[in-house]
Amino acid sequence: MATKPFIVPLETIDFDQILADTQAIRAVNPQRYEMEQLTAIVYEDLEKKICVGYKDVGDDEFWIRGHMPGMPLMPGVIMVEAAAQCCGYFAKKHDLLGADMIGFGGLEDVRFREPVIPGDRLIIISQLDKVRRGRMIVSRFQGVVRGALAVEGVIKGIPIPIDALRETLEKRRQDQGP
Repeated sequence: MATKPFIVPLETIDFDQILADTQAIRAVNPQRYEMEQLTAIVYEDLEKKICVGYKDVGDDEFWIRGHMPGMPLMPGVIMVEAAAQCCGYFAKKHDLLGADMIGFGGLEDVRFREPVIPGDRLIIISQLDKVRRGRMIVSRFQGVVRGALAVEGVIKGIPIPIDALRETLEKRRQDQGP
């Protein structure tokens, strides 16, 4: 079987040139604590709408104990979450969607090809293929580990109506009382 080319050849990326570290990513992305799945952003091409980041998978990840005992494998949903955070970071930083918060809108053609384990660096490559401002972004993504394609697919991002969500949460708090 032929090897699928990466969206960006990895040899063209300087992984020592950090464009955004964890603090800079936090300034754009809302995820915190266990749900932060990006370590750094190392490449951006606004013209081609490409972003490359990575997640250094540590020995203390929240999923290790249960997925799977004695053989820790990064869950596919966490790999996809890392891709979503990379796509969302790029779209939000450059205000491509015009939304305060971007959420999952859907996934297509997702395939898992290689396991990701503690000690690995999962490189996420994303390219926005379609931007409908105020409505949806569509990105292709690839996750690469140890030089091999680990995960790939298409991810859709949609604007999250923050004000409406806050109102709903506040109403629920009031309904529940003290």
